[in-house]
Amino acid sequence: MASIETGSALGILSSPHWERGNLLKVLESLNLNIVEMIDENATLDGGDVLFTGREFFVGLSRRTNQRGAEILADTFKDYAVSTVPVHDVLHLKSFCSMAGPNLIAIGSSEAAQKALKTMQQMSDHRYDKLTVPDDAAANCIYLNIPSKGHVLLHRAPEEYPESAKVFEKLKDHMLIPIANTELDKVDGSLTCCSVLINKTSEL
Repeated sequence: MASIETGSALGILSSPHWERGNLLKVLESLNLNIVEMIDENATLDGGDVLFTGREFFVGLSRRTNQRGAEILADTFKDYAVSTVPVHDVLHLKSFCSMAGPNLIAIGSSEAAQKALKTMQQMSDHRYDKLTVPDDAAANCIYLNIPSKGHVLLHRAPEEYPESAKVFEKLKDHMLIPIANTELDKVDGSLTCCSVLINKTSEL
């Protein structure tokens, strides 16, 4: 698994060896700066890393610890890095993600709302929020594509009908519903299935 932001790559050493090797080859071919975590005491899951475009929020969960957050902060020194305790779910993006340049999609559960409050307290910036009834539906993928504008991949209406209605209020977005039921069975959300790279349009 990898989290790749602002033209850099942060390798998360939780992937199978063959998968990690293939991913590294692709990243190297893009001339990205690759930083690998080699501290055996550090854990950092990409699902716990929320990059807003302004700063990082790192969920402290069963898969991510304080040392992992510190390594991320050392790697991306130009950005503020704040930690958010995560309880009762797998990781931070189990109930939140970015749904636009300044828009955080957040679930309605007590755990999600508590985490959002922590993020709001830790940040100097005020983000807009899009609250959806289902925590899992708050995991979406926002893309800013020059030829398409704001594009949002979100969970399909047949899976989360009430949350889909909330996404449909985003009139400035091209909405692409995605069915993810099978991957859900192995804790795979939409962001788990993606590696987003901020790179020039030459690619």
